[in-house]
Amino acid sequence: MQITRLIPSRFLLTKKQKERVRGGFYHVLVGLACLLMIYPILWLFASSLKGPSEIWTNVTSLIPKEWAFSNYIDGWKGFGGVNFGVFFKNSLIYATLATLFSVFSSAVVAYGFVRIPFKGRSFWFTCMILTLMLPSQVQLIPQYIMFNKLDWINTYLPLLVPRLAGQAFFIFMIMQFIRGIPRELDEAAEIDGCSRIGIFFRIILPLIKPALITAAIFSFYWTWEEFQGPLIYLSDPKLYTVSLALRAMSDPNSVTNWGGIFAMATLSLIPVFAIFIFFQRYLVQGISTTGLKG
Repeated sequence: MQITRLIPSRFLLTKKQKERVRGGFYHVLVGLACLLMIYPILWLFASSLKGPSEIWTNVTSLIPKEWAFSNYIDGWKGFGGVNFGVFFKNSLIYATLATLFSVFSSAVVAYGFVRIPFKGRSFWFTCMILTLMLPSQVQLIPQYIMFNKLDWINTYLPLLVPRLAGQAFFIFMIMQFIRGIPRELDEAAEIDGCSRIGIFFRIILPLIKPALITAAIFSFYWTWEEFQGPLIYLSDPKLYTVSLALRAMSDPNSVTNWGGIFAMATLSLIPVFAIFIFFQRYLVQGISTTGLKG
């Protein structure tokens, strides 16, 4: 006799009820994992509203005992006569230009590797891939010496000009999208009298828009939070980015306004969240259906 026959039918779950139980259990686990991941952000936001004496004494609680909204006012004042409006403007200009340079140049290089046959293409592609395994710290001293001789120190040129050659990760990613575009489109465009440059701008670029936007999102994220490059090449506080300014506000030899630092760190997350929310649908959009829509 089966065990299920000994259990009254009212205690047995139907298939639909079992699916609901599994779905509810799954959503609870995902919710707990999500809470675990966003807890540092919640702690940062809560600490930005705590008083100086409460930040490091009331660590476990996310609700301040006394709300200190003045942290945002004090933090916005910045240091050395330069407020955080200047730092945010510097970061926005730097991240925007760097993203445009990186994405466009990477698309051009990717198009050349996939669609234009030339001698030594496999060799140069291998060299490009090998740069992904080269630690950035190895390049610091030679690059600094070169940029110093060019008198580019304390400017954004050392941070922006190298991006005009493309970035290996974005080149490889965009190449995969271009390979998914039928070559017949290129041939049809050539029959109509379109040059290689025309094919790139009129055929390739519109069809790889999801790849370009995905690369732009990653590039903006990485550039916005970059610390090492600005730290090495920028010495004038008026040129500091947000990440560099947050570090400069911390002074181990005197009293540090941690409330102001946490407040400005919280504000620095707004552009990142805004970019992700606005462009998130492109992260999952496929090239096949996008490129072949009638």
